[in-house]
Amino acid sequence: MEYLFNLAMILFVAKLLSVGAKKLNLPEVVGMIFAGLLLGPSGFSLVKETDFIDKVAEIGVILLMFEAGLETDLKQLKETGLKSTLIACAGVFVPVLLGTVLFMCFYGFGPFGSEAMLKGLFVGTIMAATSVSITVAVLKELGVLTGKVGTTITGAAIIDDVIGIVVLTLVMSMKDTSTNVGIVILKATLFFALAIGLGIIIYRTFAWLSARYSKQRRISIASLVYCLIMAYMAETYFGIADITGAYVAGVVLCNLDDSAYIERRIEISSYMIFAPVFFASIGLKTSFHSMNLTLFLFSIAFVLASMLGKVIGCGGTARLLGFNQKESLQIGSGMMARGEVALITAQKGLAIGLLTSEFFTPVIFLILVSSFVTPIALKKLFGSKA
Repeated sequence: MEYLFNLAMILFVAKLLSVGAKKLNLPEVVGMIFAGLLLGPSGFSLVKETDFIDKVAEIGVILLMFEAGLETDLKQLKETGLKSTLIACAGVFVPVLLGTVLFMCFYGFGPFGSEAMLKGLFVGTIMAATSVSITVAVLKELGVLTGKVGTTITGAAIIDDVIGIVVLTLVMSMKDTSTNVGIVILKATLFFALAIGLGIIIYRTFAWLSARYSKQRRISIASLVYCLIMAYMAETYFGIADITGAYVAGVVLCNLDDSAYIERRIEISSYMIFAPVFFASIGLKTSFHSMNLTLFLFSIAFVLASMLGKVIGCGGTARLLGFNQKESLQIGSGMMARGEVALITAQKGLAIGLLTSEFFTPVIFLILVSSFVTPIALKKLFGSKA
């Protein structure tokens, strides 16, 4: 029954520190992440990372993305669709380039196709992975999730995820010739085609249910079932991250008359259990036992290059697309956060021999620093507008 103690400790400390963060005028998610640091191996080792915690955290991030989809302004998303795509492309290209050069500066250059270049490309691929979950939680807390900038960030992050999967597969195919990039791109295209086609039917069905059973619990339960099925299908059958499926499910239902009611009901479970566990789990994954001077210096450079890569790539592209300077900084800063996608990418590299376990330390460093800096930067940049 240890999992009950672990869950109780996470919820108690996460809530305690999130309240403390709010008192200090910081986003609540900062306190939740810090709770994981205190409870995990970098702190007092009171809670161990378990499969149960990982599963609860996964549900947490799925619910966060479903809420983000439900709060999406579909009209605004259509208006920012092309811009979000261009911003996402730059947000992948710049970090991949910086990561490749950075790795080879520390660990040696090699010709095209060499082991050094492949490892460098893989490090760049990790740097390209955006985690929109933290940003969504902060934008929601600030009340700007459905604005032009918030919608652009969310849309760009979702598209970034799809592009990142293609890049990851491409790099892996250079190591493992059995991986087919064309099939990956085809699967991604089929997923979104299915999501649109099925989404029309689902929307009409829910519109009928909403008219017949408005603001009843069966509506929110049915919507949660739809969210979980979309998340499962996205990852299991199409190779797309489950959070993308959850977000798409939310977008399909966002124009329902009962969308605000559904979002409030989903938020209760998310706020009470799943979201705190997700944010705390980032801290629980952290351990600094394998640190040495070279790895320490590489970690610092890795974090700086990763965060600046998103600001330069996404923010710079946003500026070229007509956003003003402040909005461009908001978009670039909103894309800085890294989370579970970076960890999943790193694990893929470990599995095929493009990464050793010691490189999980810089990735954890990046997740922690970006998870702290992104909420603070967004709060400062939005200021009194929030």
